Amino acid sequence: MTSSPAEPGRPADLSTVEQVVRAQLAKALGGRRGILEGAVPTALFTILFLTTHDLRLSLVVSVAVAVLAVVMRLAQRSTVQFALNALFGIAIAAVFAARAAGGDGTPEDAARAFFTPGILYNAAYAAVLVLTIAVRWPLVGFLVGSVAGDPTAWHRDRPLVRLCSTLTWILAAPCILRVAVQGPLWLDHQVGLLGASKIAMGWPLQVAAFAAMGWVLSRNSTPADAGTLDALTVDETPGEERAR
Repeated sequence: MTSSPAEPGRPADLSTVEQVVRAQLAKALGGRRGILEGAVPTALFTILFLTTHDLRLSLVVSVAVAVLAVVMRLAQRSTVQFALNALFGIAIAAVFAARAAGGDGTPEDAARAFFTPGILYNAAYAAVLVLTIAVRWPLVGFLVGSVAGDPTAWHRDRPLVRLCSTLTWILAAPCILRVAVQGPLWLDHQVGLLGASKIAMGWPLQVAAFAAMGWVLSRNSTPADAGTLDALTVDETPGEERAR
């Protein structure tokens, strides 16, 4: 299907539903740099903790890398969201591991406890994503809308709702797979396999999901309503120029 011409004053590459969503998701998910900032500290913590069973060393190294990412972001005056997300995840996992190691638990018990919040998070996140699809308010729509400043405008466009539902299913798939694989391993105390699955099914699986979302969005086949485009396109014009 041929896309309709862009409206006056709107970038020419934002004339279809897919193009609008792709542009806004790139901002919301942080691009390649945001993915790396979230992946590297967590992967370092997992590898070090499973190989050395040294909670302090694992925490110091992973936190140092995340803090470095935050400092670089601050120096460049850009968002620190993704580096802070990694810090938060590491802190929660470390608390679970420290509590298990602090009693009569073995290093294996502490390592197993380290994976507990991740499994719970993925289960809860998958449930929320599926629920938003069921009630026809898919979460990806809110991601798109929040970046543009109007979190609900997308819901007025039915093709956009359908597209966001598809994208939300793709976003939920890694969480569902992690719980399906890691849950039984956790119950069976398979710490080594849990560590391998944590790395293999972490950001590699998430990147695969983003690639699938990119493929869906690459088709650029659904013309968007002018009102939806206006609501979902971020106005980057300086305030003084808009006031004239």
